Order: sequence, then structure tokens, then C-alpha cells
Amino acid sequence: MSGLDAYRAVASPNAVEVILKLAEQVRGRRFLHLTGGRLGSGPAEVLRAAIPLLNDLAVEAQWEVTGGDPAYHAAAQALQAAMQGAERALTDERLRHYLEMNRMTATKLRLEADVVLVHDIQPASLVTDRAEGRWVWRCHFDCSHPQQQAWSFFRQFGEHFDGAIFSLPAFAARLGMPRYIIHPSIDPLSEKNRELGSRELAGVLQELRVERDKPLLVQVSPFTRDHHAIDAVNVYRLVKRHHDVRLILAGTPQDDADSLEVLSDLREAAQHDADIAILELPPEAQRHINALQRAATIVLQTSVREDFGLGAAEAMWKGKPVIGAAVGGLTQLIIRDVTGYTVYSVEGAAFRIRHLLNNPELIPRMGAAGREHVRRGFLITRDLTEYLALMIHLVRATPPRG
Repeated sequence: MSGLDAYRAVASPNAVEVILKLAEQVRGRRFLHLTGGRLGSGPAEVLRAAIPLLNDLAVEAQWEVTGGDPAYHAAAQALQAAMQGAERALTDERLRHYLEMNRMTATKLRLEADVVLVHDIQPASLVTDRAEGRWVWRCHFDCSHPQQQAWSFFRQFGEHFDGAIFSLPAFAARLGMPRYIIHPSIDPLSEKNRELGSRELAGVLQELRVERDKPLLVQVSPFTRDHHAIDAVNVYRLVKRHHDVRLILAGTPQDDADSLEVLSDLREAAQHDADIAILELPPEAQRHINALQRAATIVLQTSVREDFGLGAAEAMWKGKPVIGAAVGGLTQLIIRDVTGYTVYSVEGAAFRIRHLLNNPELIPRMGAAGREHVRRGFLITRDLTEYLALMIHLVRATPPRG
């Protein structure tokens, strides 16, 4: 039995059969993914599952990563933030170093493939060293309003791609090439999303010192200004006037001054309230996140800026209603009155939470609808289907290598 068979129990009906038929059309073709690393969430998390599945189907899928010194990583991080519209200092020296390190990386990697998928900014300039095959830029963030300097720099090599994939039409950059839309997805069998038995769940919560003696409002997100966890504290305080609830804010601290300031503000807010817990998790705390989302009564996502918001999809997969800001992909994931609510203010979020707590029968009903919504549209099986269909399209006019 191939690894793909394990998804029959969780995916939509016939999803596996569709993938098998599509894979037959690209059997023996080589697909290469380039990313900035193998750890963390986002594209790396899904690729850890997708690459073995494709190889099981006799599709030659490879995954290479770029690397460099701390100055290279800082430059790539600043460039990506600027592409997202943030103000970042992009000196000519930093940008030259980014290009040079990628040129060095290109000499060490085998870049020949039928299709090369380049994820986000860190490996993007490798396209200038491209070999035969079709090269596609997979952008996982919103780059519709980039900083002008960053955009001018990126276009030097960005126009070398044969196409670009975005998570939402609104995220797309102005590029003179075919553009494709593929929503990101979650792996339902990963450590972060797999089923947890009651004993295992209780053990993880005990390890985190999280009690379930009252309704839990849970937000799992990075401690950054964009994710604005302090709004979750303000929502909790409004709800607390009417319902005895507990707030759990969990995330991985970032190694920068902004993240440290955000954490300091949150600790100060929680200092005199035993019902606010700030949990600083290590980067690979997948099982801890799984347990927290499963223990939640309601999940919050109070971002002021969001790319796609897969944390909401993870929570829905675990049968939880989600109250989220009306930003980014949350507007696609959250169906009003069905899987949760999108809101525009702290007061709006508190009102929706009170509504659910006053009508507790709605909570499991919305949770079940959210799980089905994710099953149909945001699992890795749908992701594989759309990627394979795109690969077929891209290689149709390209003869096999060798």
C-alpha cells in the first residue's frame, strides 16, 4: 500500500483515484522544489509529506534548499518583508550579497528538471542560472503592494520565470507571465493535525499546564505585530465580563526586537490575570499546537495582516469554529454563520464569541461544517491534484529529458 492510500480515510471521495490518474501522465518526469529551508510551517511543512507521496507514484520529485551566512538570510528576510509592503532598508551591498550567495548555491545543485518550483524569495534569483525545463515562482505571501525598491530589484530576475503561482488572486504581483491560483493546504496526517487519543491529549495539556475547567479561547500564531495577539487579550476581556473563560496565546518567538516587544506587552497584559496564558513554543512544537487546537472551545485569529491563515484551516480540521479578522485567506476559509465569523473589530469578535457561548449547540455544528469545508478544499490531496494538473499543462509540449 502506498502512502497515498492512508489519505482515503480523510480526503474527499475519489480524491486519491484522481491523483493516481493524473500521476500516470507525468510518470518519470522530474519535478524540483527549491525552498529556503526544510523546517518550519508553510511550504516546507507540506513538502515534507508531498515529496514522498509523489515518489511513491513514480513521479521523480526532488527538494533542494538554499543556504548561506547570517547576512544572506537577513537580506533575504528583509527583501521578502519589503515585497510584502513593509519598510525595510535594502542596501546595494545586502542585495549583492544575496545574489552572490545564490550564485554559489546554484553551482552546487542539480537544477535540471522538467519543472522547477521556486518557493518565495530566498531561492528566487536562482532562476538566472536555470537549465532546461519550465521554471515557476510559487509565492506564498501577498506581494500585491511591494515596496518599490524591492519590486525593481525582484523584477531583474522575476521576469525569467515561465509562470507564477499565488494563493489568492488579490495576492498576485504585476508580472508579464501566466499566473495561476492554488490555495495552500494542510496535511491531515501530520503531527500537527493527526488525531490525538484522549490520554495523549490530556498528557500534552498537562505538560503545557493548560486546564480545561472552563471554556478555552485559543490563538496560535507568531508573536509579531501583524498577528496582533494583544487584540485577542482585549477580546477576552470583553468576553470575560459575561463568561468565565480562559485565554491561551501560543506561538514561536521571533529573533527580532519587534517580537520581543510584542511578547513584553503580552506578558504585561497577563501579569495580573491567571486566566491568560502566554505559551512560548519551540519551532517544531507540532504536537503541542495540535493539542491546544483540539482543547479549544473557540479559536481566534486576530491578525491585522495575514497571508493565507492556514492556522484557521488547522483549527477547523479539528472541529473548531474560528473567529478571525477579515484579512487575507481568512475570508476564504471562514464562511459566515457556517464555519465561524470574520470580524472587523475587537468588539465584533467579542460579540461573536458571546453569541456562541450563549448558544453552545452552535459550536459543534460549526466545527463539523468547518472540518468538511477543509476536507473539500484545503487538504494536501487537493493540493496534489492541482499541482499535478499544472505539471501536466507545463510539460505537455516539453519532450522528456534524456
